[in-house]
Amino acid sequence: MRRREVIAGLAAAGGWPLTLRAQSSRKRLVAILMPYPQADPEVQTRLAATREELRKLGWHEGGNLRVEERWSGDDLARIEADAAELIRLEPDVILVTGGRVVPIVQKQTRTIPIVFVGVSDPFGRGLVTSLARPQGNLTGIALSEYSVVTKQVEILREIAPSVTRVGLMFNPDNPSARFHQAQFESAAAALALAPVILPVRQATDIEQSMDAFARESRGGIVFPSDLTILAQRDLVIAGLTQHRLPAIYSDEAYTRAGGLIAYTADRTEMFRRGALYVARLLHGEAVADLPVVQPTRYKLIINLRAAKGLGIEVPLSLQAQADEVIE
Repeated sequence: MRRREVIAGLAAAGGWPLTLRAQSSRKRLVAILMPYPQADPEVQTRLAATREELRKLGWHEGGNLRVEERWSGDDLARIEADAAELIRLEPDVILVTGGRVVPIVQKQTRTIPIVFVGVSDPFGRGLVTSLARPQGNLTGIALSEYSVVTKQVEILREIAPSVTRVGLMFNPDNPSARFHQAQFESAAAALALAPVILPVRQATDIEQSMDAFARESRGGIVFPSDLTILAQRDLVIAGLTQHRLPAIYSDEAYTRAGGLIAYTADRTEMFRRGALYVARLLHGEAVADLPVVQPTRYKLIINLRAAKGLGIEVPLSLQAQADEVIE
């Protein structure tokens, strides 16, 4: 779905004008909590899209808007401390991302509106009581359905048909891990692939896990959405290249860094949509009037340079399906 269609759909659903502009003369405060390294270029690009969207909607930093950011990395203690610090500033809206981050922030405030971007199954996890009319102070843009993992296993088998063993690498502290694992194991069984579970929590775990998995031949790995591993993507891709292991990812940042293939929701578009919700809350709308929405479009991105390095010849039929091919 094109961005202008997304905007039109949200506008129609909420009854607010497409030419929405900030009306209050009071400078508003938006707090942003990011569980990534501040130097991460992909995440900075997504946050820049958020700022751009807010400007288009009449909210200008240095004018009627102030933004406070905290970049906590994948450190739950620091995330908790940064969340508390931001809440003490009494922001008008908090923007967060990450399935482990949202409950931490929600626990610390039940009154300040929170907009999340990229959280899997917020209803099933009990973060919201309703997708259509979320109660409390939390709404936002949900991440892909768990069935996306099934599609990723199928694509991995298509791009690397010699694979007979498929691993799933994730941080078991991720609240979505058990759901991803269930879908993964079902998909592997349907394709007669041997499933291998690869739990990791830190960089050394990633290296050791890949080393052990690569001792047997004809393997490939699926990487569901996980902020721990995303922050270590250079390490991940270096290890996969060394062991000549094909892999599919849930974030296009991996393919930008040299990964083989990604099947993912458009993350930048999700952050733009998050900005729309922030703007509506700043304009005075209630959280309950902002339904939790999911991505409507997924992208297939293939890195042919990575394929060549792995000795993989990407089928032309798969290239034709791709939204982007990195030459």
